[in-house]
Amino acid sequence: MTSIASHSRNMENPGSTTGTHVTPKVVPAFTQVSTSMDIPRPDRSRQKRNQRIMYAGGAAIALVLATIGISRLKPAAPLVERSSVWVDTVKRGPMVRQVRGLGTLVPEDIQWIAARTEGRVEKIVARPGKAVEPDSVLCILSNPELTQEAADAELNEKAAEAKLASLRVQLEGQILDKRAENAKLRSDLEQAELQLAVNERLAKNGLVSDLDLKLNRVRAADLRARFEIDIQRLKFSEESLRPQLAVQEADVARLKAASELKRSQVSALQVRAGMSGVLQLLPVEVGQRVTVGLNLARVADPSKLKAEVRIAETQAKDIQIGQTASVDTRNGVVAGQVIRVDPAVTNGTVKVDISLTGDMPKGARPDLSVEGVVELERLADVIYVGRPAYGQERGKVGLFKLSENGSEASRVTVDLGRSSVNTVEIVAGLQPGDKVILSDMTNWDAHDRVRLN
Repeated sequence: MTSIASHSRNMENPGSTTGTHVTPKVVPAFTQVSTSMDIPRPDRSRQKRNQRIMYAGGAAIALVLATIGISRLKPAAPLVERSSVWVDTVKRGPMVRQVRGLGTLVPEDIQWIAARTEGRVEKIVARPGKAVEPDSVLCILSNPELTQEAADAELNEKAAEAKLASLRVQLEGQILDKRAENAKLRSDLEQAELQLAVNERLAKNGLVSDLDLKLNRVRAADLRARFEIDIQRLKFSEESLRPQLAVQEADVARLKAASELKRSQVSALQVRAGMSGVLQLLPVEVGQRVTVGLNLARVADPSKLKAEVRIAETQAKDIQIGQTASVDTRNGVVAGQVIRVDPAVTNGTVKVDISLTGDMPKGARPDLSVEGVVELERLADVIYVGRPAYGQERGKVGLFKLSENGSEASRVTVDLGRSSVNTVEIVAGLQPGDKVILSDMTNWDAHDRVRLN
């Protein structure tokens, strides 16, 4: 093709000079064209097209199969750090059922000292923490009005006693006068009867007239009647002496009681401990005005302490008086016994009083925070495991059970039975030797399997 083009240009420009003139060799045009053109091969093209179709179909089938396989694969289990979970082994054997609660030590003997009268605090004699005796003065109050009332009450009492004494003398004098009159009547009666007897003897001999004899009989009968009536009057006077005195004695007793009350109130201005122990509280200050009934001090015996422990209401249903208990004071564990169970529930807890039967450790004092454990019962042969972070007694709970190699854990449903402080009975779902995760796994509630790292 290049030779033909050059020859054509030379023919169009015959006058151009290109140096030495060479006459080109003329070659037939059809010969050059036939040597440069491709010869079509229909069989080869069809074969390549079929191969491309086969490759595309295989790729589509492989893609479909891969999609189906991937859709059937389970999601990958999340990874959990082994050090962040608590794993325990299911065991079989004896189990002690216990319940636990927090509380404080309180004295068994506590005495609140209240103000018995109004007054003003004049002096503080003792401060909290001081050992006191029953007659120890804690503080002194003042009340001038009460002092005056006490003096008036004492004078009224003495006046009533004097009036009673005067009345007693008066009534006893009247009785003595009546007794004297009665004695005179008795004497007159005896004389009249003697005179009558003499006159009757003389009348038999005609020495006394019938008129004189009748007069003697009338006089003797009159004196006898008067004597008998006077005896009844004397008896009535003696019997009425006690009621008349009783009225005045009651008035004296009333005034005496009022005087004693005032005296006791005046004495109560000196506030005393009333028992041997330690002064715990004295919530008043000098100059403070106090009213009747206001608590001025609290005294307790620190040698006799008990524990007041609060147990969750769901765990307190099996607690009975007399059950064995122990109290941890952080400085030692003291043996104890349940002595009272509060019948009411307060803020979801039940208060249980535990009497301390063992020796008190050093540092034990009222209001000390303690932990109490009550032993409910001893189970001889049960399947049990550590208590999980969630799940109620006699309920169902999902726990992650470890595989044999410990690299994975699968969720299983476990039936729980009776529970204790740190352990719980397994009714169904696990066997002795199984290892389960007891820590909180709520973050993996959407998964049935986890991998342990």
